[in-house]
Amino acid sequence: MKENTIPQSRNDVSDRPPDGVADRIAQRALARRGAHYAGEVRALLDAAREVMRRCGTGSRPRVADIVTAAGLSNEAFYRHFRSKDALVAAIMEDGAGQLCGYLTHQMAKEPTPEGKVRRWVEGVLAQAMDEDTAATTLAVMWNAQSVGEGFLAGQPTIAGLLADLLRAPYAELGSADAELDASLAAHATVGKLADHLWRRVPPTGADVDHVTRFCLRTVTPQGGDE
Repeated sequence: MKENTIPQSRNDVSDRPPDGVADRIAQRALARRGAHYAGEVRALLDAAREVMRRCGTGSRPRVADIVTAAGLSNEAFYRHFRSKDALVAAIMEDGAGQLCGYLTHQMAKEPTPEGKVRRWVEGVLAQAMDEDTAATTLAVMWNAQSVGEGFLAGQPTIAGLLADLLRAPYAELGSADAELDASLAAHATVGKLADHLWRRVPPTGADVDHVTRFCLRTVTPQGGDE
């Protein structure tokens, strides 16, 4: 006797093999959404940085100010950031990444470890040389104090990220502890940068020379003047 069977519903896809066309279309839709969201985040980061620059160290911008400048909604903001502090932390990370990329490019132009250290110092202190860049950096640093992500605090610190770039040239210079020496030099240099930003006095060539000699003396007793 033939066993009764229940016909499978045409909507039942549990045993259906993968559909290449459907998968490709779905992946394209996800990619478009991802690109759209990435654009929203970039707009919020850039807008927040500009609003902070305009506010300076006198007031902290509101979320409403930031989304208005970005041309987005509160819904878009909270889709990506749980709070304004989270946005400020992201701005610090974004800025540190851009600075590290710039420093890496500049240091690669030098064949000697001494030259790499000088390029690093020049690049860090350059954040206080241009008026607009200095104003933006100071404003972001000031806002970051409330979330423990400032230049001299937070995990990881900006100085800590920048110190990573000094480890290789310090090791080449013969440092017995390149990681520690790089960390000390980075914190001292970033502290000097903060002084220039707060005093609103750009560093001079002599300042760059002095800080470079200091950084080199941490691993070479005679200083290693170029």
